[in-house]
This record gives sequence, C-alpha cells and structure tokens, in this order.
Amino acid sequence: MQPASFNKNEILQKLTPLIENTAMRYNLIPIEIDFTKESGKWFLRIFLYKDSGVTLDDCENVSRSLNPFLDELIPVKFYLEVSSPGLERKLKTDKEFIIFNGKTIDLKLKSLIDGTEEKHFLCKIIDFDVEKGLTVQKLDDEKLYTVPKDKIAKAQLYLEDI
Repeated sequence: MQPASFNKNEILQKLTPLIENTAMRYNLIPIEIDFTKESGKWFLRIFLYKDSGVTLDDCENVSRSLNPFLDELIPVKFYLEVSSPGLERKLKTDKEFIIFNGKTIDLKLKSLIDGTEEKHFLCKIIDFDVEKGLTVQKLDDEKLYTVPKDKIAKAQLYLEDI
C-alpha cells in the first residue's frame, strides 16, 4: 500500500548519503540525484561521473548495490535510472563546476560582464568559487573572466573535435 503523501525532499536527504557512499566504492561521483514524478510514475535518476568515463558496468554495479536499500527508503513504486551525465551535459550545480574544472564549456550569459563584448562564447573553466562565481578563460583570449553564478544563462560541456 502506498502512502497518500510523503515529503520528496526528505526522501532525497535520506538517499543522498547512501548513493554517494555507494558510488565512491566504485570510484564514481554522483553529480545529480533526481527523484521526480512524470506522467504519474516516479523516477529516481542518478547521474554518475569519473574522469575515465562511466561504463555500463559502473551503472550496473551502482544499481545492484543500491537496489536492496531503495525499496525500504522510498515509499512508492519507482523506476531507477543510473547513467553517465552525457558528453555535452548542461552544468547545473556548484559541484559540477568544480568537477569539470579544466574542461571547455559553451557559456551563455544573461548580460555582459566586465571586459566582454559578447554574451555567448567557448571558454575553459579555470576555477569556481561559491561566493565569486566561475572563473573562465575564453578560448580566443588569454584574459581570465569572473562570471557571477546569477549571470550564467547556460553552461554546457563542449565536445571538442578530436
């Protein structure tokens, strides 16, 4: 029997340490954990990252390790999806800006920042600070730019030509 109501955020708070610890056992970082209802069905989505790339075996290992515990923590029927974030992922969290330090991103700004004449450019993540924001270097420029987080319209990993 499923409860009439429950607190989704409380469930995520209980799940997060379990998911983080399980992923760490396999040298993976969970960069996003989402528990959401779509078309009347609940989904628990876990996006994993590691420098060498997430494999199908990585996803299966995490899924199998979590399965015995999830039914006890989630009071409704749900579908579990464990995957990599994708090659051209949109960066959403502070944690992602830190993890993807040194990577090239496609950056769109809500408004111009000091020293720039454009709101859309390719750049490399140099640093991220929760207070100051994102420090980047445009690919066609040697200068560093600090972008406050509230000025970022979209930041997306950029798949470089190999």
